[in-house]
Amino acid sequence: MPKVSSVVVPYAAYLRVYEPLGAFPEPERSYWARYARRPDRPSYQDELRRSLADLLPTPPVAVPVHESGDAFVLEVDGVVCVCPWRTRLRGWQALGELAEELPAPILDAVLPPLVRHQAAQDYERWLARNPDARPWIRTATWQVPLNWFVLVSDEERRYEKGTAEEPPLLRYRTPMVQARRRVARALRALKDAVEESPLIDGLVDVGRWLEEFHPRSLVEVDYGGLVHVLPAGELEGDHSAADVADGIEALRRGDGAAAGEAYLRLVERWRAVRDRRSAN
Repeated sequence: MPKVSSVVVPYAAYLRVYEPLGAFPEPERSYWARYARRPDRPSYQDELRRSLADLLPTPPVAVPVHESGDAFVLEVDGVVCVCPWRTRLRGWQALGELAEELPAPILDAVLPPLVRHQAAQDYERWLARNPDARPWIRTATWQVPLNWFVLVSDEERRYEKGTAEEPPLLRYRTPMVQARRRVARALRALKDAVEESPLIDGLVDVGRWLEEFHPRSLVEVDYGGLVHVLPAGELEGDHSAADVADGIEALRRGDGAAAGEAYLRLVERWRAVRDRRSAN
């Protein structure tokens, strides 16, 4: 594999589900149990570096040839929970979304049409054999989707300023039952207040995805590489989950003015992030 710079390419946020070992069938359960005991598990940035390495050959490797055997691991109250990377599956899914993210000339230069076509055919064949497959990780570039904030509360927010050796960190973790309950409550409030909304569509989608996992799983919203594009003061003052909760509660009370104020705070905050994308 070609050597990749140690410089981290940022600007992606992540929504992850960590399932308890008991949710996995054998022999996968035993594999993850052994994996969780390894002292040399890869970090959050290693997957990104590996993906970048695949873009260096000619022609580039659009999607890994083999599925990743790596995962992120948490231990909470003595229970080991695992979030498999499933890099190959996520690569196929992301490939289908690239046409909406990049202009055609740039996309063709990075991943030639023939490479994308072959990857799409491989995915179709694989999906026919694995129709129920779903990823444990969702990714968003240059934003944290507002529907993700519905899943968590401000009390679950963890912020670390970072050091010379470690980057800043901003993330939320919540039990699956709480995330599902918040989705249901938010959908009721939104549907009572508005006929249709992108937030409703996003919540329906993420709610269906969460139903695929074990009820004792953990849900994590991680700002990931976005911590590199937001100044420390803005990160520290970012309470987007609280703003979303305030807006939904205002809708539930019928207070359209307060809901509008909360929405305006969110729009201005995340528009500033997307503007930085255009500047690059």
